[in-house]
Amino acid sequence: MPEFIHDLKDWPQFRWSDAQIAAQLASVSRHQGRLIGRMEALGFQLRAEAALESLTEEVIKSSEIEGEMLGKQQVRSSIARRLGLDIGALAPIDRNVEGVVELMLDATQGYNQPLTEERLFGWHAAVFPTGRSGMTTITVGAWRTDKSGPMQVVSGPIGRERVHYEAPVASRLKGEMRAFLKWFNAGPSIDPVLKAAVAHLWFITVHPFEDGNGRIARAIADMALARSEETPRRFYSMSAQIRAERKRYYDILETTQKGNLDITQWLQWFLACLDRAFDGAEMTLASVLRKARFWDTYAHQPLNHRQRKMLNRVLDGFEGKLTNSKWASLTKTSSDTALRDIDDLVRRGILAKDVGGGRSTSYSVIASTADALRAVANSARANADIQVVSGGNAPDQLQRAQNRESIETIADQIDALADESLHREILYPEFESLLHQLKIFPDGPLVAMVYRMMQRGL
Repeated sequence: MPEFIHDLKDWPQFRWSDAQIAAQLASVSRHQGRLIGRMEALGFQLRAEAALESLTEEVIKSSEIEGEMLGKQQVRSSIARRLGLDIGALAPIDRNVEGVVELMLDATQGYNQPLTEERLFGWHAAVFPTGRSGMTTITVGAWRTDKSGPMQVVSGPIGRERVHYEAPVASRLKGEMRAFLKWFNAGPSIDPVLKAAVAHLWFITVHPFEDGNGRIARAIADMALARSEETPRRFYSMSAQIRAERKRYYDILETTQKGNLDITQWLQWFLACLDRAFDGAEMTLASVLRKARFWDTYAHQPLNHRQRKMLNRVLDGFEGKLTNSKWASLTKTSSDTALRDIDDLVRRGILAKDVGGGRSTSYSVIASTADALRAVANSARANADIQVVSGGNAPDQLQRAQNRESIETIADQIDALADESLHREILYPEFESLLHQLKIFPDGPLVAMVYRMMQRGL
């Protein structure tokens, strides 16, 4: 009995139960339409920002799935340059980053162009510009050969490897890829979202390259999704969601590739994963809108170029914590100058000092009511051991524990209020009523920040 689906006599005649996926597909299509509609309603600049964030996430997470870590600023700079977007100073870019970005942009920006053998070879060569995968020389820009033995996906220590999957022999690849490309470029015979799911599975099962098959399979799926939406703009990242669900992704792949040609379960997983990717796009949209509102508020503030640069870096998703030393390093200035820049922003209520210990003081941008509320909640938790002395009597151990628990509970409620502020206007009395219940009074400037943000409608 054949162990893998590509050895079945009716391969690649995939089948599935329309009845089992119909409701899910309809729900995903509605969600997809709502998301695209919301994004298209934004102004040009906000749409460009959202697309830049989503494409950056897509490139980074697709590489992470393969165990390769790319620097966010390099990826972002590469995409921005290719799309003609002005994001200020561009970071130096490694050629391997350029190659992965080139692959993704060609797939999505050229979604309506035929997918050909030569195009795939170009993508593969872009991903492996040195002709090596790590320290190993590989066949680049051509289908794999059998010179290194069968193409297998294995795990486990040497001598006790477990074979999860073995791809078709190299002699079959020309015929296999000819059939795949003919199907992929043909007119719509199935729902275009389902076509993305089938294309991903089909390509990764054929496994035509010596390395890089996963990244190219995800690029092909993105290309098919762009065709389904008839737009090159990407406002969500399927790869980011697959990265978050990586174990389940590999499990469902293995189960499907070792099963029969009924791929209903694969389609159900793919649709569910895509739906969750749409949810993730809402976070991207919130981040873009947060940045836009921030600069609308502070556009006329007399900020120097270092402050504007660093605030943009933080609002774009700063890696790690913002400290004096990082500020000095990234702006190429002295520690004293960095501290003056930071202190100025703290006095204006644009930055807040993070609570907690550690060897270096760190700071966060207060760009919204939610940011300010969370800063108050964190301050309350950090100072929960400061107990109020009543009538000259210090609280005993039990009272201290009860007070701490009460503070933690109210801090959680302030955090919940922060979450609500993303969806509705929060009135200051709602926050004030929680403030009065605390056993301690949090940092005064932070409370003042909450008031200011609410007054500004942020």
